Amino acid sequence: MGQNVLIVSTMASAEHCAHTIEQRVSVTVEVVASKRTALAALRRTEFAVVVVEESLAESDPEWADHAWELAGMAIPLQVNFAIAGCARLGREVKAALLRRDGEYAVAKKAATAELANDLKSSVTSLLLESELALREPSIPASLEPKLRHLVALAGALRERLEGGSRL
Repeated sequence: MGQNVLIVSTMASAEHCAHTIEQRVSVTVEVVASKRTALAALRRTEFAVVVVEESLAESDPEWADHAWELAGMAIPLQVNFAIAGCARLGREVKAALLRRDGEYAVAKKAATAELANDLKSSVTSLLLESELALREPSIPASLEPKLRHLVALAGALRERLEGGSRL
């Protein structure tokens, strides 16, 4: 999946920095020069990193707060283009992308573990109920093979879940 970066800056050097970042970090960079265009871009596209010229954010904190809200899961970077060179900005964008990827991996691992635990609980309940149904003295003979098959399937699924196998 390609990662998009948005740069919001009125500085002439922003386009040059965008090109440098695209080359060094292998991302797609969109540059916008106005706050209105920035908000439109944030509504239209999901970005991995949003870089905002510090003077724009400081001069209109309400706009900046709205922009950060619209940025969603993007890593926000507030940069002074007069001080930060393109190489430094590229390193900061790369570090932000690595941090975002790391956070995504941790969140994915946690979600996977939670789902596995939920599945284990459901499969254990299914297995227990099926085994209890087999112990009933009055189950029809035609139902017994189906229940035994259900117990076997639930048992196999539980083993796969406990072994950490992928489903």
